[in-house]
Amino acid sequence: MNNTIKFSVDTKNKGKRLDVFLTENIKNYTRSFLKKLIENGQVKLNGNLLISPSAKVKFEDQIIVNIVQKNEKDIIPKKIKLDIVFEDKDILVLNKPKGMVVHPGAGNNESTLVNALLFKYKKNLSNVNGTLRPGIVHRIDKETSGLLVIAKNNLAHSSLGIQFSKHTIKRKYLCLSWGVVRPLNGKIETLISRDKKNRQLMTVSDINGKKAITNYKTIKVFNIKDIPKISLIECELETGRTHQIRVHLKYKGVSLLGDKQYGKKNIKFKKINNEFFDRLNKLSGQALHAKTLEFVHPVNKKSMSFNSDLPNSFKKILKLLENLSA
Repeated sequence: MNNTIKFSVDTKNKGKRLDVFLTENIKNYTRSFLKKLIENGQVKLNGNLLISPSAKVKFEDQIIVNIVQKNEKDIIPKKIKLDIVFEDKDILVLNKPKGMVVHPGAGNNESTLVNALLFKYKKNLSNVNGTLRPGIVHRIDKETSGLLVIAKNNLAHSSLGIQFSKHTIKRKYLCLSWGVVRPLNGKIETLISRDKKNRQLMTVSDINGKKAITNYKTIKVFNIKDIPKISLIECELETGRTHQIRVHLKYKGVSLLGDKQYGKKNIKFKKINNEFFDRLNKLSGQALHAKTLEFVHPVNKKSMSFNSDLPNSFKKILKLLENLSA
């Protein structure tokens, strides 16, 4: 569905934030949805793309909003095997494989987690996030594997959403990075916003960003002859911004093995290790896994804790690093 809406700012609305102005003047859409439209380049101000929701509008500013949405009927349920870790009538916890997109988007309409959920559960999923993201409470990147909790009803979704907003849900990730983070253990606290030069990427920003906090702990540093130093790091999220761990580690001067978006382009080796390069190529994306997920059950209020095994590609390169460093 495409819907183009045009505005001319009058005197009573001048000085308002762009996202506030749109929320007050466009019915049936939330402020968070409209903010995403702005950040995704679907709003023009006086003929120019604007990606800052906090920009102030002026008298007689001309605003064009292009709302592009898929219809529910466009999402085709698809039989895809799900690795379910836990399930009851209110929630399910699953292990998302590397390479699977969580919800439909540009270029990914048929083999997402949502397609699989609709095939298996049909209408027995929450609709708090609309018909395009049934059951989806949070997400992880396409090339990141690991644990997700899915809501089967709106009560469960609301409770889990509150836990996420209060940062009481524990999420721990394991990753492999090129180089060593200094200090070895610590907290990274910055603002993260969309990269102005490449809107597909995020970056640490001093202005117009969202608060992002990552606690990290270096588990082991691999010092191997002819191979640059590699670190095994555990990251615990306090917030859940897009690409947060990858952006924060890049900010600290390291990048994840296999990361094609935020990774270092020229890693120098003293000597080629064919076995290592074979394992590295088989990662097919960043070495990042959502290993631990802990929360309070939204209905019975029991504490829930889940741990997920590393995917085989991650296990194999980790085992090789252990052997080479022995």
